[in-house]
Amino acid sequence: MPQRTEIGSGQRIRLLSFNIQAGTSTARYHHYVTHSWRQVLPHTQRVANLDAIAEFAGSFDMVALQEADSGSLRSGYINQTRYLAGHAAMPFWCHQSNRRVGKFAYAGNGFLSRFEPSAVEEHRLPGVIPGRGTLLVRYGDGPDGLDLAVVHLALGKRARSQQLNFLARELDSGRNLVVVGDLNTEVHSPQVAEFCETMALRAPTRGLPTYPSWQPQRAIDHILVSERLQTGVAEVYDMTFSDHCPIALEIVLPDGLQLQAATRPVLSVERSGG
Repeated sequence: MPQRTEIGSGQRIRLLSFNIQAGTSTARYHHYVTHSWRQVLPHTQRVANLDAIAEFAGSFDMVALQEADSGSLRSGYINQTRYLAGHAAMPFWCHQSNRRVGKFAYAGNGFLSRFEPSAVEEHRLPGVIPGRGTLLVRYGDGPDGLDLAVVHLALGKRARSQQLNFLARELDSGRNLVVVGDLNTEVHSPQVAEFCETMALRAPTRGLPTYPSWQPQRAIDHILVSERLQTGVAEVYDMTFSDHCPIALEIVLPDGLQLQAATRPVLSVERSGG
C-alpha cells in the first residue's frame, strides 16, 4: 500500500528504483536453478520484459537501475540502460558496468532521467569479491544541490559494512542526498542504521517489502533521503519482471533547487568500468 505524508511546494520528483535482474523473470525460488541458464544466455522473453519495464518506467522522472546488463551475450549485446532510456523516452541516461562474467554476462548500475545532471561520477565499492559500485549523479551546486547515489551492496554482512563505511566517507552530507538501490538488507540492520545516523538520512520506504517479487517478504530495496528533504508517496509495485519488485518515492526539492529538463537526445554519458 502507498505511504503518504504532507509535502511542501517545491519541485516534485518521482523516483523509481528497480533491480531488473538483467530482464530475467523469476516467479519461484526453484527458477534460480531451472532458469539459471538465462543468467548467461539470451532468451526471447528478456526483450519483452524490458519493453514492459520501459513502459512502466516512462511514468517517472528518474529511474535507478541495478543489475542492468551493458551489452553481453545474454542481453543480445544490448546495453539495457540505453535500451530502457530510449523506450521510456528518457532524454538522459548513464551506466556503470561493475561485474563481467567473460563475454556472457555484464552487471551494473544505470540511471535514467528527464533532467540533465551537472556531473556524473562512478566509484568502486570495496569487498572481498569485486564487482560492486555506486553511480553518483549530481544536480546543482552548493548546499542546495542534490546528490543521488545508485548503489547495489554485497550479500555478505562484512562486505556491506565496508561498502557503507566507504560511502559515508565519499558522499557529501552537506548537500541534499538520496541513496537509492538494492542494499541487500533491512533498513533497521545495524550497518544501515549507523550509516543513516552518520549521513543524517531517513528511510521513507521503511517496511515496504520488495523481495522476492512473487511473494514479497523482505524490505531490502530502499530510497534513503536527507532528513531535510520532504517526501510524498512511497510505494512498491507488484511485478514479476525480475526477482525484485520496483519501489518508488515522491521527493520534494528545496525551493533553491529547480531541475532543468534535459534537451539532448537519448544518448548520454556512458560510464563503463570494464
